[in-house]
Amino acid sequence: MLKKFYIFFFLLAGITLAAQGAKAAPFIEGFEDIPIMSGLKQVPGDNISFGNEETRLVEAILTGTKVGFKKVEAFYTSTLPQLGWTYQGKRDNTLIFYRESEVLEIARESVKPLTVRITIKSRL
Repeated sequence: MLKKFYIFFFLLAGITLAAQGAKAAPFIEGFEDIPIMSGLKQVPGDNISFGNEETRLVEAILTGTKVGFKKVEAFYTSTLPQLGWTYQGKRDNTLIFYRESEVLEIARESVKPLTVRITIKSRL
């Protein structure tokens, strides 16, 4: 009985420590599940959001001085498919993803500092 208690205690302690050590990735304000890549930060007050249940447009600006767009591309093309987005390709400096009836675009606006515009809009 005492052995089962110790096993349970160590499992519980391990789970607790793992949960405390794992940092949740911050998400873009106004988006349900689009993470902010490490090295970028959201520009406060630069969000656009409007629409209804049938159509919507949500937009945010991210910026960073220590990352380039290639790292942004690598991060989002590997992360977003895990969240249900399907990568459609790149057009100029814009990455395009589809999920259900929406399109997500990640566009490089400037290089130094890196400025990225993220937009989700309804596909018609």
